[in-house]
Amino acid sequence: MNAPQHTTPPAAPVALVTGASRGLGRALARALAADGWQLVITARDATGLAAVAAELAAVTRVVAPAGSVTDDDHRARLAEAAAGLGGAHLLVNNAGTLNGSDAAGDPLPRLADVPLADLLETFEVNALAPIALTQLLLPQLREHAGAVLNISSDAAVEAYPGWGGYGASKAALDQASAVLAREEEAVRVWAVDPGTMRTRMYQDACPGEDISDEPLPETVVPALLALVGGSRASGRYRASRLPTDARGERQGRR
Repeated sequence: MNAPQHTTPPAAPVALVTGASRGLGRALARALAADGWQLVITARDATGLAAVAAELAAVTRVVAPAGSVTDDDHRARLAEAAAGLGGAHLLVNNAGTLNGSDAAGDPLPRLADVPLADLLETFEVNALAPIALTQLLLPQLREHAGAVLNISSDAAVEAYPGWGGYGASKAALDQASAVLAREEEAVRVWAVDPGTMRTRMYQDACPGEDISDEPLPETVVPALLALVGGSRASGRYRASRLPTDARGERQGRR
């Protein structure tokens, strides 16, 4: 009689999500954890990140180093953490800044008035850091035929007064995403405009305005999960036009 064959079940896939202490990053991290992903999450807000990590640790394996994605050493720690879990299958570049200093309560400045130091930080956070982190994660992503999900904005393609620095940085991220998609045959690369959401960042951009009628970040997550779990090619997408299940059909509609 032959002895039974024992096979080791495959390890759960690994996702690295930046800007995960609140907003869309937190909502997506929660959904990925519920779907069985192992997570590396990060944010500058150590207290908020620790709270999210404690919540998700009850569901999946989580590593949560706090820090800025603009810091070389921190990015290296993130790549090492993903490798320690078995290697990244998904990188979500979600961390962002409106205007470098992000002075809450102040209107977004016109391009003529943006301090160059703030503009530089905006590009560092929104464009250069995602490129740098992607470079570090590419060996892992290639090995797993993984994907990069870059969170973009309609400000990358529409001209909104006051949004010039942010929009230009997101446009740079869009272009980097498109070029990377052409260069990396084994890795899918998506830039996704999630649409306007009820987040602290959007409230900071609209001081004094009532944004309570805007959708919560959680409403965007099903489209992102379908993108990650489906077979859609690299490209730039609007979340509102993506199907919300991996079969490529919008649930409840033809």
